[in-house]
Amino acid sequence: MKNFSLVVFLPALLTVIIACSLQIDALSCSPSGTIKGRKAPHGQCNRENDSDCCVQGKLYPTYTCSPRVTGDTKATLTLNSFQKGGDGGGPSECDNHYHDDDTPVVALSTGWYNGGSRCLNKIRISANGRSVEAMVVDECDSTMGCDDEHDYQPPCPNNIVDASKAVWKALGVPKDNWGDLDITWSDA
Repeated sequence: MKNFSLVVFLPALLTVIIACSLQIDALSCSPSGTIKGRKAPHGQCNRENDSDCCVQGKLYPTYTCSPRVTGDTKATLTLNSFQKGGDGGGPSECDNHYHDDDTPVVALSTGWYNGGSRCLNKIRISANGRSVEAMVVDECDSTMGCDDEHDYQPPCPNNIVDASKAVWKALGVPKDNWGDLDITWSDA
């Protein structure tokens, strides 16, 4: 009888531990602070790809973390130009280069970027019944924003995969739907 109780008890205990762990993961990525929006000087906020500009006085949450990466991490895909003069700002953080919009590249929210540990590695992005591999070349800064360095754009949320036009094309998303898309991603 003792062995039977253990066989029944251990799987139940394991289920509780996993459920608590998932709840802790979800709760452990709370905003780390806020940034007060500053209005960009005239002509200083690049609105390409429908990018947002900071609103004077608005408080924007900042994050030093992102949700835990799994084999099927939920995220929001956004559109970014990594070309010189594009809404991505300066050269990419990982290699100090600009990247053509026809190249599948991405920037990841600060927590997922993880201090550059994913630099120049590929991730697999899935949505719309398709998947594509893209190279991580930059950070979508979740800790700073609303300044010249960040093109007077707000900090990124903590769940962003900011992608070039090539990624959107490969996923077969109609151009008039480009902007925000629910996706899953994993390390390739």
